[in-house]
Amino acid sequence: MELEGKVALVTGAAKRLGRRLALALAERGAELVVHYHASEHEAHEVLAQLKRLGGKPIAVSGDVSQAADVERIVEAAMQAFGRIEILVNSAAVFSRTPFATLSEADWDRTLGVNLKGPFLLSRRVGEIMLRQGQGKILNLADIGGITIWAEYLPYSVSKAGLIALTRGLAKALAPAVQVNAIAPGVVLLPEGAPPEERERAIRRIPLGRLGSPEDIVRAALYLLENDFVTGEVLSVDGGQRL
Repeated sequence: MELEGKVALVTGAAKRLGRRLALALAERGAELVVHYHASEHEAHEVLAQLKRLGGKPIAVSGDVSQAADVERIVEAAMQAFGRIEILVNSAAVFSRTPFATLSEADWDRTLGVNLKGPFLLSRRVGEIMLRQGQGKILNLADIGGITIWAEYLPYSVSKAGLIALTRGLAKALAPAVQVNAIAPGVVLLPEGAPPEERERAIRRIPLGRLGSPEDIVRAALYLLENDFVTGEVLSVDGGQRL
């Protein structure tokens, strides 16, 4: 798919990888719908950057785990542009949840944002893409959905489910819509992470270094621009899953 002139809805676009992906798409000439939940200030910073790149982006807030909010987000995009060719499901929550203290609320919130949200958005936007006759859906999974992390059980389950959802949607929406996922390794550590956490992470990576957001951006652009790849889960992890 040629990205110039296409409309892209990126969830969680105010911060971290979502922000980098939104800016990369704009640099390729796409129009952006910037979704955010609580990060209003950061979302408007992104909006200003996107406008400087020459587009006419909009920002929309909402909780992707709620069907009514998803409908409102998609409706705002359709009112602004009349179409959506690209959906990037990047919004996610990530927190340590040891089994001994894991609560039902932890489980529901993590699965709601990380798995139910992409399902609701893909179902609604997928219908639009089928009517248009084309579309691309890109899910941000994680190697934690492949090599399950016991201390982050809801997160790993949500990302394993997202991988399964990617493959199922690739079948359900073919041939008009291609659906793929990226499974990043350690790219951006949590804010305030101590130096020893960085060192531990590097020891688990065969390539001996952390990844960068640009590594994920390049993988995303490959999957979005290639029209003969669907149902793929591309690990970008320096070999950590091994």
